[in-house]
Amino acid sequence: MSQEMKPTRQLRELIQKPGIIRTLGAHDVLTAVLIEQTGFDSVFIGGFGTSASLYGLPDLNLLSLTEMVDATRRMAHRVSIPVIADADTGHGDLHNVMRCVNEFEGAGAAGIILEDQVFPKRCGHFAGKQVIPAGDMILKFRAAVEARDDPDFLFIARTDARETGGLDDAIDRINHYCDAGADIAFIEAPLSVEELEEICKRVEHPKFVNMLAFGKTPILSAAELEEMGFKMMVAPIDSVLLTARLMRELAEAFRRDGHTMALADRMVEFEEIKEILGVNDFLSLRGNLERHS
Repeated sequence: MSQEMKPTRQLRELIQKPGIIRTLGAHDVLTAVLIEQTGFDSVFIGGFGTSASLYGLPDLNLLSLTEMVDATRRMAHRVSIPVIADADTGHGDLHNVMRCVNEFEGAGAAGIILEDQVFPKRCGHFAGKQVIPAGDMILKFRAAVEARDDPDFLFIARTDARETGGLDDAIDRINHYCDAGADIAFIEAPLSVEELEEICKRVEHPKFVNMLAFGKTPILSAAELEEMGFKMMVAPIDSVLLTARLMRELAEAFRRDGHTMALADRMVEFEEIKEILGVNDFLSLRGNLERHS
């Protein structure tokens, strides 16, 4: 895929191609760089990982719109693959949703997820969620479409109504949200394989599924989800979970031993991290420019 192509167009073309889109969540820019270098075609930046990374705080709507947009901008400007961003509820009413779309578009995101939780929202796999009336969310998607400058900018509609109103309500809502202008349908936190299958049978639009490690939804492979009928899948917080485990082990080893060599076989070497970060590209810049002057 050409790097000259806009990320929004890249993402649209991925949706049009056969096969499921596997998107891995990145809690910071280095993580996104590694995801791109591993060969993924897209990356996800979510509120859970960003809140944990920036402030060491839970996903309880503690991030403002501008903080999430800034985190998205840093990521989108460093990688060439499409960045899909978590826009929560749109951060308010219809005019807030329109500003939200403008801000994420301007930051370089290829698309956003908008959800129907009551503001302030909480992580989709936490208990005690509430949702707004379906009619209000339909208006939010109409406002989002109105605000969009790039017609390729993608809207993923998320409903958390599975917990509050049951699967039938969630399916009804998500079909209406997509009819109002959303491109991809996302029902958060289905509770069984049977519910995942029911979503694929009854949702009339391209479908997105959240494979949250240790969450409420059974974890299936990309091949299983594709066969079932899903178009996109995300593993949103795995980088946070693994980083937390490894950093705890690192701190414990350093405190115990006075050095960290007990974990040396699990680290990348210094030369490798320099290659990952592109050190030589920057250090050779002057010579390259002088040769072409």
